[in-house]
Amino acid sequence: MSDGRVLFQEFLRAPTRVATVTASSEALVTALLAPHQLDGSRVVVELGAGTGRVTDALQHRLRGTGRHVAVEINPVLAARLAERHPAVTVVCADAARLPDVLTEHGIDQADAIVSLLPWAAYAAAPVPALAARALAPTGTFTQATLRGFHLLPPARKQAEDLRAAFGSLTASPTIWRNLPPARVLIAREPRP
Repeated sequence: MSDGRVLFQEFLRAPTRVATVTASSEALVTALLAPHQLDGSRVVVELGAGTGRVTDALQHRLRGTGRHVAVEINPVLAARLAERHPAVTVVCADAARLPDVLTEHGIDQADAIVSLLPWAAYAAAPVPALAARALAPTGTFTQATLRGFHLLPPARKQAEDLRAAFGSLTASPTIWRNLPPARVLIAREPRP
């Protein structure tokens, strides 16, 4: 079964836990990864890995170096991802378990965290604070967010929480070649 069909099925099954009905576009994936330094022996954590569009791109960029942990709450999507990417540590877990997941895999700090988490994840857990604590001082956190929804209460809360957890928060230009249009929030300077 195609990734798109599986994603759509899983969205229908649990719409608050699956962020979208369509896979991220190449343009969005490129924008999500652009702020990160991915050379050398980096530790990269992916939150909300879904069908693996970002996983594919991260593996290409890492070129067999570093460590890549993909966290996906949906067991169907996590199993498909683990099968496709044996070099990636795929963990079927809630992003709220990020500190435990890293500890269980012998990781002290991540150099980069890439997130495609839906707003429901932010409502259920302090994702920005967890990410800031998991990152090295020079680490970067990126989060895809839908354009046009930035004035809604969940989006405003997400931005407030990111500003509280990081010293720097910027946004990419709108990525019109994504359905729906999106942008990337880029958080740096994690606060202890």
